[in-house]
Amino acid sequence: MYAPKADAPVVVLETVATRVGEMELSRHRDDYTIAIDGVELMSSDNHQSEDELGLVAGELVRDLPAPRLLIGGLGLGYTARAALDALPATARVEIAEIVPDVVRWNRTILGPLANHPLADPRVTLIEDDVARVIQQATGRYDAIVLDVDNGPDGISASNATLYLQGGLATILAALTPTGVLAIWSAFDSLHFTSELQQAGFDVEVQNFRSWHAGGATHTIWLARPRHLSV
Repeated sequence: MYAPKADAPVVVLETVATRVGEMELSRHRDDYTIAIDGVELMSSDNHQSEDELGLVAGELVRDLPAPRLLIGGLGLGYTARAALDALPATARVEIAEIVPDVVRWNRTILGPLANHPLADPRVTLIEDDVARVIQQATGRYDAIVLDVDNGPDGISASNATLYLQGGLATILAALTPTGVLAIWSAFDSLHFTSELQQAGFDVEVQNFRSWHAGGATHTIWLARPRHLSV
């Protein structure tokens, strides 16, 4: 949970029930945090790696005539905003978010944090499980960007199938032949790198340390279908 300074208490703005536990939106000074059962998922005070996730994905496909991206997990909107800022006007970005309250918060109190990505005309919001969206797509996306839970070793068993061989095979099928999969995680995982490779991806791992002194290091996996190897 976010640790407040003594002179600035945390203010709990809303608490809602979700399929994975109790979700809490709180504010500390001018910063907002979303947590599940007391475990912080994201904070406006530290979003460097989320920005990088969206930026890298956007840059990798922005030279295509009309790139199509799927972003799994809206969060505080930073990943979507970074991707949108890197993409051309012809891009189409679908954002899958399963928690209606997260959507509502982004349309209201959280919207200014990332300059209202849901208002961008290139964006289509899908209020559904990203795993189900991926299952219904074949060769549709130039990039799939996953900022779901806390990564492959996250807190929700309901998201685990995304990161197993079956889920990864479904993701591979949903990508175009030159597509890229980008995944954010709060933790590095050699096991998951191996899982990606076994599923038919070539993998690059990037680690980003928090800009806070002594802050955590977050991980981004970039994975492309192996047939693209030179």
